Amino acid sequence: MKIGLVTPYVYPLPGGVNEHVRFLYENLRLRGHDVRIISSSHGLQRSSEGDVIRIGKGFSMPSNGSMGTITLSPRYVSQVQAMLAREQFDLLHFHEPFVPFLSLVLLHQSKSVNVATFHAYAGFSPAYELGKRTLSHYAARLHGRIAVSAAARHFVDRFFPGDYKVIPNGVDVGRFHRAVPIARWQDGCPNILFVGRLEDRKGLPHLLKAFRLVRKTGVECRLLVVGSGPQEREARRYVMTRGLQNVEFLGRVSDAEKAQLFKTADIFCSPATGRESFGIVLLEAMAAGAPIVCSDIHGYKGVVQRGRQALLVQPGDTKGLASALLELLSDSELRARMGAAGLVRAEQFSWESVTAKVDEYYGFVIRRLAAQGQLPRDFKAEVPPPSHT
Repeated sequence: MKIGLVTPYVYPLPGGVNEHVRFLYENLRLRGHDVRIISSSHGLQRSSEGDVIRIGKGFSMPSNGSMGTITLSPRYVSQVQAMLAREQFDLLHFHEPFVPFLSLVLLHQSKSVNVATFHAYAGFSPAYELGKRTLSHYAARLHGRIAVSAAARHFVDRFFPGDYKVIPNGVDVGRFHRAVPIARWQDGCPNILFVGRLEDRKGLPHLLKAFRLVRKTGVECRLLVVGSGPQEREARRYVMTRGLQNVEFLGRVSDAEKAQLFKTADIFCSPATGRESFGIVLLEAMAAGAPIVCSDIHGYKGVVQRGRQALLVQPGDTKGLASALLELLSDSELRARMGAAGLVRAEQFSWESVTAKVDEYYGFVIRRLAAQGQLPRDFKAEVPPPSHT
């Protein structure tokens, strides 16, 4: 089939949705499909390069405790119509389809099979609540709906009820498994790793307070902090004013260095406060064989199993976080056992496995439309046969 993967975020800038789209693109091509990525441009990027098609300009704005993107263009409708006429997609796969405005224009103009993946989770969405009447018109144009977790499905189903297939995010297992630890931190001092944007919902202040409690017990350890964001100055001030030793702020790192850091970690810690639909960083930690301490939140429960790959702590519980870290720091056998369980668990989330599930779902949606005589007029491919796996 000819497939268009639509991301509302400026591709290929870093981010969970864009990473998902990149690996889906690569693995759908390996499965024989002709695939394009449809995004917006940012700064001086070209309108199109290779298999990436860019329409409109992307602008950052606060969203769900993080930074989101809206895309704008004075000629959206004509640009989208021309692109769709030229490309003749059999299927368009929208990621976060209701983020303004590229996805909405594409979905309105589409004459292909339309599938959407919903990535987000939040306790409540004012935007969805206010816009659900208008957006319901767009939701009705979706032939298939995927959610990356039970938490994401529960969230979106409150506003746009329907049938959602849960297909998780994936991880490039080989990249993290093959990574080599960074020698300068292989000095016998155990490494606790944090990876994430330095913003409120990622919970770094709770980890810094817990790390201080751990250090007060006399246990030798190091905290490696990867990421940047609005809380960085506050976090550095906390470390400095309390004379907290062995905390390294590494800023943003390359994908290759990030994989090495996961491999360097003796413990990975994600003290997120909530609003996480999934835990991609947990997958990366497991793929590298690192035991995990993380918050007991909805988006994480479908990724790790309590006591198997991770110790789960109530979000915001500084003492509980410190206790869990001390438990792992004091028990090398427990760390090894949880790390090994993580490697096994990560294989279930390999991109090959996840893409196969997505491809099978495409086939299910297409066969259902064909049986109802409702295949869109731009669908020219053969109807995929049922999978026998």
